[in-house]
Amino acid sequence: MEFSIKKSELMRELNLLMGVVERKTTMPILGHFLVTAGSDGQIELMATDLELSLRTRCAAKVKKSGSAAIPAHKLVDYVKLLPEAEISFKALENHYVQLRCGRANTRMVGMAGDNFPESPAVPAAAPARVPAGALARMIGKVIFAISNEETRYTLNGALMRLQPSALLLVATDGHRLSHVNNDKLGLEGVNTEIKSLVPRKALVELRKLIEEAPENSSLEFQQNETHLHFNVPVSDGSGRQLAVRQMTGQFPNYEAVLPKDNPHSCPLPVEELAGSLRRVAQFADERSHGVKFKLEKGHLTLTSSTVESGEADEEMEVSYEGEAMNIGFNAQYLLEFLDVAGCEQVLLELKDEQSAGQFRPLNSSDDQARYVVMPMRI
Repeated sequence: MEFSIKKSELMRELNLLMGVVERKTTMPILGHFLVTAGSDGQIELMATDLELSLRTRCAAKVKKSGSAAIPAHKLVDYVKLLPEAEISFKALENHYVQLRCGRANTRMVGMAGDNFPESPAVPAAAPARVPAGALARMIGKVIFAISNEETRYTLNGALMRLQPSALLLVATDGHRLSHVNNDKLGLEGVNTEIKSLVPRKALVELRKLIEEAPENSSLEFQQNETHLHFNVPVSDGSGRQLAVRQMTGQFPNYEAVLPKDNPHSCPLPVEELAGSLRRVAQFADERSHGVKFKLEKGHLTLTSSTVESGEADEEMEVSYEGEAMNIGFNAQYLLEFLDVAGCEQVLLELKDEQSAGQFRPLNSSDDQARYVVMPMRI
């Protein structure tokens, strides 16, 4: 294997691949990139942690085809320090790889490319085409609600539902639920509903890939019994392929959790509410982050107190005409939602003081979002 490539083009691909590589792994080969130089003037780079596999391609001056497994973190750290110039790669004996850039010359100890895990095979069936920008935007509105508890495996990802004219994403950690639906999308290649559980890490990497995709482009989605496959377009006409191992298990019946009857509602200004929450939460319990909402005609008062820190309260003027209500919420949960709401006002909907609260963004977006938070006793 021997080729040369511009540093900027190489770093663009390496930065995308790095999100897949785990720093600690029991299999040394997984800490490497597989670099393959082809006779078509392209190099292919691949990274995997056995759950996710990402393949990217970029143009290069290929002198000799072949492949090598190069230590991922060492390669990225070293290439970052090189000047903006062309870098040459050459595979040597005993799995060494030589890098030259100007006066800089190094030899890295790699591994045999043959030991690198194979990329999962892409299904032969025609793919579904999903607007990339809409998917990335919707991922941002649910990813924060995914559970980080490894014991709740089916909550470690988001449910994605594709329909002929709609895309829906749902995530929950058991304490809150984020639900976003867009029914104004015409999804090519989707004849019946497709349901998939997408792991959190895959959603993070997918958003990064979409950020590099051409504006107003669509990605291709396929699935089989073992993997989900996303092919994200690149400006040169090629694509970056992300393969994700299917999550097993049943996602909770989220439709049963969505509030059906909320007689009390109150529009709230996002910026003012977020600012008040951040200040009042400074005096909330460090574990529960509990803040009390006291709704009265024309007023919302936020309060918190602890023996160790003291107490705080802030009052907001609001358009509320219902009966007085007191309900507690986790301030951190609400702030994470407000940070991605993407609007000036949200509508708080309540049934009573013991039932979950529902927040809806008030905007003209095609995304129909709703955020459900369980109440707290404060």
